Amino acid sequence: VTVGEETDLICSTATWILELVPRSCGKHTAKIEYENHLSFLLFRQLNILVDTGSSNFAVAGVPDPDVTSYFNTELSSTYKSQGIEVTVKYSQGSWTGVLGTDVITIPKGIDGSYTINIATILESENFFLPGVKWHGILGLAYDILAKPSSSVETFFDSLVRQAQIPNIFSLQMCGAGLPVSGSGTNGGSLVLGGIEPSLYKGNIWYTPIKEEWYYQVEILKLEVGGQNLELDCREYNADKAIVDSGTTLLRLPQKVFSAVVQAIARTSLIQEFSSGFWSGSQLACWDKTERPWSLFPKLSIYMRDENSSRSFRISILPQLYIQPILGIGENLQCYRFGISSSTNALVIGATVMEGFYVIFDRAQRRVGFAVSPCAEVDGSPVSEIEGPFTTTDVASNCVSSITFHEPVLWIASYALMSLCGIILLILIILLLIPPRCQHRYTDNDVVNDESSLVRHRWK
Repeated sequence: VTVGEETDLICSTATWILELVPRSCGKHTAKIEYENHLSFLLFRQLNILVDTGSSNFAVAGVPDPDVTSYFNTELSSTYKSQGIEVTVKYSQGSWTGVLGTDVITIPKGIDGSYTINIATILESENFFLPGVKWHGILGLAYDILAKPSSSVETFFDSLVRQAQIPNIFSLQMCGAGLPVSGSGTNGGSLVLGGIEPSLYKGNIWYTPIKEEWYYQVEILKLEVGGQNLELDCREYNADKAIVDSGTTLLRLPQKVFSAVVQAIARTSLIQEFSSGFWSGSQLACWDKTERPWSLFPKLSIYMRDENSSRSFRISILPQLYIQPILGIGENLQCYRFGISSSTNALVIGATVMEGFYVIFDRAQRRVGFAVSPCAEVDGSPVSEIEGPFTTTDVASNCVSSITFHEPVLWIASYALMSLCGIILLILIILLLIPPRCQHRYTDNDVVNDESSLVRHRWK
């Protein structure tokens, strides 16, 4: 379900539980375990989508046909409304609510009570969907993306400031090879304030965070079946490359997506394949006794290492991007293509993240990747990390130096509108002065109001 030009919400029918482990995770580390990789249980029975691609914490605040529970603020003696309306819009969904604060406690791992900002969703359109069992969203990106402004302290920033936990969290998303719309328990963990060694194997490889808004990283190249796509590395970062747990698929800029599809089609063992499968409009079905994954190649993504002269690659096997979605009758199992095109970003979403334990080390401005023990199908691993590799074959900087963040767009918009206002004021004054002094404007002198508009870019 697409909710932005570069992100979408993940659908699930799983049931979630919250379990915070004792201090074995570290003095200030809270570990949240749940039965899928999308959300954790909060406020008794509210399931919250964990999203590293947004920054607001919001829950259903009124009954809705598509939610089974909601947060009734009248029953909370500690809730305080700020009376500030907040709206978050997506390309195919939105919600509007009221900003407030409330007090939370975490039973184990982090002692004490903490006041956090929370938006109660009062109206929504295509946000809560039939069969989807989440009741809200927890944005874990930087405050620059928070609505209605970056002055709204995020949930995690509040914990870091008040509980004095380390400014780091990590996420394990499980579900490799399991049906997308199934009701099974996929497993997964969210660790607040640290790293849990039992959730990964081998070494952790870190790549720098290029900009602190989304978790923007630098992609150097892609390989399909071991073959380099031979694209300019700037194509992979147009206009950004981010790590986003709230996005279902691996999303690629159009030029990169086309090259990947062509390479997969060329290297796979399937002679002809419907274009509808690649575009996501059609499923591909095989007999349940067959394993189609052997027909497709491995996909590798190269990232710049903390040492800029080196790189490492994360690889996903077909079990992660050829995803079972439903069965037809007793004999057929259908699959979808877990990669899609994007108009303005490369998004490392759940398709890739399910293969790894991902560390969001905000204190040191880096994102880490390690192989996840749960990334296995039939007992075999479906993800890999290898390195280091030299970066002599790529540009020293693959990220555009000009990145228009949302606040910059707003400032530019206000500046242009102010300019138009001044011009309009001058025109009014000229209309009011005596006719002999009045300048007669021709059609060429008319200011076009549309020239002052800057299209607002949402997540």
